Amino acid sequence: MHTDRVFLLILDSLGCGALPDAAEYHDEGSNTLGGIATAVGGAHLPHLGALGLANIIPVAGMAPAAAPAGAYGKMREASKGKDTTTGHFEIAGLRLDRAFPVFPSFPEEILGPFRQATGRGVLGNKAASGTAILDELGPQHLATGDLIVYTSADSVFQVAAHEEKVPLEELYRACEAARRILDPYGVGRVIARPFVGPPGAFQRTYNRRDYSMPPPQPTVLDALKAAGFPVVGIGKIGDIFTMQGLTESLHTEGNADGLKVTLEVEARLARGLLFLNLVDFDMLFGHRNDPQGYYGALQEVDRWLPGFQARLRPGDLALITADHGNDPTYPGTDHTREHVPLLAFGPGVRPVDLGVRATFADVAATIAAAFGVTAPPHGRSFLEEIL
Repeated sequence: MHTDRVFLLILDSLGCGALPDAAEYHDEGSNTLGGIATAVGGAHLPHLGALGLANIIPVAGMAPAAAPAGAYGKMREASKGKDTTTGHFEIAGLRLDRAFPVFPSFPEEILGPFRQATGRGVLGNKAASGTAILDELGPQHLATGDLIVYTSADSVFQVAAHEEKVPLEELYRACEAARRILDPYGVGRVIARPFVGPPGAFQRTYNRRDYSMPPPQPTVLDALKAAGFPVVGIGKIGDIFTMQGLTESLHTEGNADGLKVTLEVEARLARGLLFLNLVDFDMLFGHRNDPQGYYGALQEVDRWLPGFQARLRPGDLALITADHGNDPTYPGTDHTREHVPLLAFGPGVRPVDLGVRATFADVAATIAAAFGVTAPPHGRSFLEEIL
């Protein structure tokens, strides 16, 4: 099979069952996909189901496909951690043997330089739900102009500010300063969290930006770019990889916009990799313990799939997976340490059971094999299994 185009679609946080080491992360028993299907009284996702989604794990309301339209399996995360950056880096072929450090709150040696760099005070400085802390501290922020700083069970330094109180460009500069301050500490991401609205009705906007640690080694994206292939990141892919290995990055305003932009890029992409992240699953529904909303987002992707599949050409390969779990039915509002589903489809893809892959990096190895470039050192290609 000669591959001109690969489409890598990340359903952000769609885990499918706790990993063997989930207890180390206090996530034993988590199951994002299974929990959602049970919570909504049974899922109806006919197009994802036809690809083999319910062949991977039992899904309430869905029978396994008797003749799946693609290859299916699930993957373990070999790296330490359960955050966005770690998951995406491993999908791109890296293995992180040490998790990014997590701070329950940030010491003065970090906050002091941050206040000095921004000229603003700091509110919060604790682990919190991103919506709850706006309700708690948003009015004080509007009164003082102090920046809301918070974290989570992930390695993140999040900075929230009202767009009418702190202009977006100032918020971005503050986060760039925080990124420089936090680099020596190895914190995974700084996230700008702008919001709008009056007290009691605050809403986060899609003007969010992520400032990640750069990949510590080259990824499959770098190999593709070096070989002259277009590599198009859609959604927060550009932020996660600090543009390394990308030839183009397109911002999106949520899942619906991401799916729309994907079709627009497909129409003009003659060759190369399209790498999409659909953030709403995680940001709007996983972190907010909203299984019904999460299921609605899955239905949206399911309805979109047939139109996308109809555009695939001979030799195209499409992959659907996730970067971690975020079970909205599990206690807490943080990511969960889970397997992730793996669906592979396109003209010429055989309906085989890919089993349990040892690492997310099998995706990178497969993409490298499809394009004939050198793969990163981690991962095992499943290209020959599915052809």
